[in-house]
Amino acid sequence: MAKENLLSKVYNAEEIQQLLGIGRSKTYDFLDEVNKKQAPFRVIKIGRIYRVPKDSFDRWIDGEEI
Repeated sequence: MAKENLLSKVYNAEEIQQLLGIGRSKTYDFLDEVNKKQAPFRVIKIGRIYRVPKDSFDRWIDGEEI
């Protein structure tokens, strides 16, 4: 899979921060909490890098069940 295709399927922490309108520290705290529970959406953590599948996050933000 090409890098562009993979990146188009996930949000990074900065994009989540912008979408939710919260600060950087709060974003990382929130993503860490969600990563531990894998709810209310999926989070992939590789080292210190977070990636959030767009389909999972978008369903959550739209009020749909996972």
